Amino acid sequence: MSTRLAPDVDPAARDRVVVAMSGGVDSSVAAALVARAGVETIGVTMRLSESGSRCCSLEDADDARRVAERLGIRFYVANYAERFGSEVIETFADAYLEGRTPIPCVVCNKRFKFEHLLERARVFGASRVATGHYARLRRDPESGRTRLLRGVDRDKDQSYFLFSLDQAQLQAAEFPIGELTKDAVREQARALGLVTAEKRESQEICFVPDGDYRPVVERLRPAATRLRGEIVDEQGRVLGEHRGVHHFTIGQRHGLGISADRRLYVTRLDPRSQRVTVGPLGDLDCRGARVDGVGWIAGAVPSAPIEARVQVRHRHAAANARIEPTGPDSALVHFDEPVRAVAPGQAAVFYDRARNEEVLGGGWIVGGLR
Repeated sequence: MSTRLAPDVDPAARDRVVVAMSGGVDSSVAAALVARAGVETIGVTMRLSESGSRCCSLEDADDARRVAERLGIRFYVANYAERFGSEVIETFADAYLEGRTPIPCVVCNKRFKFEHLLERARVFGASRVATGHYARLRRDPESGRTRLLRGVDRDKDQSYFLFSLDQAQLQAAEFPIGELTKDAVREQARALGLVTAEKRESQEICFVPDGDYRPVVERLRPAATRLRGEIVDEQGRVLGEHRGVHHFTIGQRHGLGISADRRLYVTRLDPRSQRVTVGPLGDLDCRGARVDGVGWIAGAVPSAPIEARVQVRHRHAAANARIEPTGPDSALVHFDEPVRAVAPGQAAVFYDRARNEEVLGGGWIVGGLR
């Protein structure tokens, strides 16, 4: 694992790294690997939610503390709950009310782990933050740029959630477990006698502990409980009524509250009219997507369209596409073959065409092109 710093970094910070410790096995082993490399390691658990969270709980903080004690490193808990509420949870609720399907993990990574935590790291005299993400970095000594690659374990790869990091953030990042598989991570944790070795990982959004996001939206935005609208088919015929577009996502089939003689899927959400359009599976196919908030890992916007692979969901198999920049932070994505259920609010992440391994950039889906 490289700990090389830029030439203008304070020499006192060269051998000091802050590790974001969530209390799970991945960040525990990340901390162990940093410490094993002979780097002064400081563990920090970010308290992001006051209650009802599956991660960042008091139990998780205690597990992280016990791991830090086992590794012989300093450990702190930093309370970011109020800031997390305003910057992540509230924008999450607003996105659903606007007919979008948000990805709070992307915002959390950029704003909290590689902005707020990095600021705290510098207070500690460190200039780098390490996390337990399954992703890899390659530092180019000639260009001075940092490249972002998928993790070796493709089943656990988390590069999709890191696409929005800029060069300054990537150069201050370490992903120590990116070269390992999940099984190898657990083996290391067992060998080190870490209490998190067998700990189960949460598959849900951390502040939606039971997997149902709708109560979160309605608690934060009580007016949402009074919303009403129509469910219509592709010809505009009314099939039923609903209690707000925040109850639906593009591609949804179950829980529509209507009866029909065929399978129907949510194909369009209109938050202004509160109209939900449903149709057959084929209506979800998109030949492209409009994307904004686009960032390019290399920094510069390509001067011409590029061929790449584009991933429109975390578990989506990246599809071949041509990306046409339309401005400094916008682009049109043209898929070689139609892609199903391209949902506003999700991320379109661009990978290299040849190996589907390196993140070129990405942005937020505004809408699909049919």
